[in-house]
Order: sequence, then structure tokens, then C-alpha cells
Amino acid sequence: MAELKGLKKPVKLKADMAEFCGVSELPRTEITKRLWDYIKANKLQTRSANGKPENAGKYIVADAKLLTLFKNTNSTSKSGNLTDLRNLAEGDTIDMMQMAAVVSANVE
Repeated sequence: MAELKGLKKPVKLKADMAEFCGVSELPRTEITKRLWDYIKANKLQTRSANGKPENAGKYIVADAKLLTLFKNTNSTSKSGNLTDLRNLAEGDTIDMMQMAAVVSANVE
């Protein structure tokens, strides 16, 4: 069998993400899928920043379970954008475009 590479290669999950996903290693694509499955199942999307959950839109509302993952995020992207979610509170929102930073912050 060929070695999995890139986004399909399993990565080691940090403790909070491992607990969320129920496993210690997953490919980044599967981590993202599981996050979105959870967000959609719990109707945690909204159309406006810090809006109420309405099950649609580009913002993700942090519930207690997601907050543990989001709070691990403090990174600067290659384009220089800072994503610092360490002071996020339950009910606050993040832009869906910040999900890649959240995934990166929760893998080793």
C-alpha cells in the first residue's frame, strides 16, 4: 500500500482534539470533517459575527466543547494574518476561514 501523504497523512492529535475526535491520529481532512459534522449537528453556524446560532452562515459559534479546541489557537498564517483565539468565550464566533488555524493548533 502506498504511503499516505499531504492532507491524507494521519497526524498526531493534541489531547483536546484527541478527546473530541475519540482517536489519537487522523488525517487533517478527517479532523476538519469531524469538526464540521459536529458544528452542523449542533446548529452552531450564524450569518453575523457574534450572532445567535441559526444553522447557516460563515461564522461558527463556540460552545463549551469547541471552545476547548479554539482556545489552543494562536498562530500567524503564511500571509501574516494572526489568529489568536485564546481569549474567546462561550457564545463568541470565529470565521470559518479560521478553521485551518484551529486544526493546525491542535495537531503535533
